[in-house]
Amino acid sequence: MKPGAIFYTMLALVCVACGADKPAGESCAIAAEYLAEHYPGTVSLDIDTADTALSVPDAFRVRREADGSARVTSPSEAGLLYGACALVRMSAQDGTAPLDTVEVPAYSLRVLNHWDNLDGTVERGYAGRSIWKWDELPDKISPQYADYAMRCAEVGINGAVLNNVNASPRILSSDYLEKVKAIADVLRPYGIRTYLSVNFASPMALDSLPTADPLDPAVRRWWSDKADEIYDLIPDFGGFLVKANSEGQPGPCDFGRSHAEGANMLAEALRPHGGIVMWRAFVYSPADADRAKQAYLEFQPLDGSFADNVILQIKNGPVDFQPREPYSPLFGAMPATPQMAELQITQEYLGHSNHVAYLAPMWQEFFSYVDPASLVAVAGVANVGDSECLTGNPVADANWYAFGRMAWNPRLSPAQIADEWTARSLYADAASVPDSVRAAVRDMLLASREAVVDYMMPLGLHHLFAFGHHYGPEPWCDVPGARPDWLPRYYHRADRVGIGFDRTSGGSNAVAQYPDSLYALFNNIDSCPEEFLLWFHHAPWTHRMRSGRTLWDELCYAYDRGVRTVDGFIPVWEAARPYLKPGVYEAMAPRLRTQAADARWWRDACLLYFAQFSRMPLPAGIEAPSRTLEEYMKVQLPISNFECPSDSLLNLYR
Repeated sequence: MKPGAIFYTMLALVCVACGADKPAGESCAIAAEYLAEHYPGTVSLDIDTADTALSVPDAFRVRREADGSARVTSPSEAGLLYGACALVRMSAQDGTAPLDTVEVPAYSLRVLNHWDNLDGTVERGYAGRSIWKWDELPDKISPQYADYAMRCAEVGINGAVLNNVNASPRILSSDYLEKVKAIADVLRPYGIRTYLSVNFASPMALDSLPTADPLDPAVRRWWSDKADEIYDLIPDFGGFLVKANSEGQPGPCDFGRSHAEGANMLAEALRPHGGIVMWRAFVYSPADADRAKQAYLEFQPLDGSFADNVILQIKNGPVDFQPREPYSPLFGAMPATPQMAELQITQEYLGHSNHVAYLAPMWQEFFSYVDPASLVAVAGVANVGDSECLTGNPVADANWYAFGRMAWNPRLSPAQIADEWTARSLYADAASVPDSVRAAVRDMLLASREAVVDYMMPLGLHHLFAFGHHYGPEPWCDVPGARPDWLPRYYHRADRVGIGFDRTSGGSNAVAQYPDSLYALFNNIDSCPEEFLLWFHHAPWTHRMRSGRTLWDELCYAYDRGVRTVDGFIPVWEAARPYLKPGVYEAMAPRLRTQAADARWWRDACLLYFAQFSRMPLPAGIEAPSRTLEEYMKVQLPISNFECPSDSLLNLYR
């Protein structure tokens, strides 16, 4: 503990109870210690339930007093912790406490979804193995749990779903619930409630019930008893996250019941304890020839059928976390159903832990179409593992940070968040960084996601990835026996006429699922935003773009622009090297070189493949590919969770 930490802890014990002699809890002690570590001045921490501006428990006020000290107030201890973190964050910008700032979170639930498996692997995880050491729990508690919890508290994340949505029934066994309790006990003082993903068929798997029919009395009783067992161990347990009737997962539809009937059965079991059900809308049963329409078709007719402690969790786009998608039309289409957005922090489709892809601009784009006030919560699929920095590489932490900040306030700008994060996490001494370096690094972050879109799938192209691991290009992919909508050709539909998926009124009519104003915008090839052109239109290769170029030439220039942008990241990183925290430069420099090589791989492989259909030459200024299409088509990456490769692995496909 640093000098002063004990003083601040004692100060918290005196101040937190509004002058009474009631002792402070662990959250306030953590806040005081955090201030001692990161803030040089005097701070008081006070519970205040009378301030009408602090309208929810997590809200806080930070104020500078006449004597120069700072005061943090909140209706709750968790709010005091968030306020202490905000004071440190804000003072880092100008060196002093703010005069008077009130912050009220946009959502009462700001949750991370961990896709962690009980065997220690992480689905779509690129930061090592699971942070949760199930084989050691409950007897041994990893120190990383508290590190993780503090990182969440710094940005106001207040919920954690510990396990994969492809859930093992074993997570609800008595042995594993004891392990969950041990984690919950660590997370609680940081303001984090614990949630679990559950397998809908758990009664059959764990206790050999003959059915998991949600209307069966024995099944309902099983879930009620299980909820009682959980809350006896974890009184503040948050509830369940459910993936049902999707990608082979069991669900109520297996028993002739609706999603609402399944969700409401679980909600009934949790209701006496104040728990909620987060029911995922990620389904794509073949109800329509266009996968992008299927979740809407399955869920929209159920509007108003869900219990009031059920929240429908919807991915930001209608397909699957692509580098760019239009927003899912389910948002706003179910006004009688509480909805929450599911964003993906882990970079499943954005270069894994190798590529710099700052995602705040993507989420800002989403919120420009979806009114934040129409949602009741936000979830992010975590990029956390047991690597030393918890996120696989230091810059990936920016996305964890940005998610938390935007879950608290979706109106924050990506630039503001980038400035906060770099000052907090990137530089050894933020005050010593030249303005030119600071601006260049900020611009690199802000440009990075658009660069990834450009060199992977510009102009609305989507799902061109290699099968399974989703790393690298494979627009030609053809896996015998695979569902058509798992394969790139289903989406790009390139032929001698043009390219793109026709979702207009003359095609699949997916545009009809959007509000009238967007229907008119997206349905017309001349008014459709060009970033979504090939999502909604099968456009001729000779279609004239707003630049005056043909579609083919525009596609080539977009791919090449992505390569050039990433090339520019390397000198920016070199210039920042003297100002970075120890180890950060060394961790990222090889990854930036890999990203630059990958960008060329994407550009050359995709343009060679699509040139077979366009039969048009590369336009002036576009570098000719160094290899043949046949060579690129032979590439077979040997691993699924693809981390920064060695030079020998790079040589397999460079």
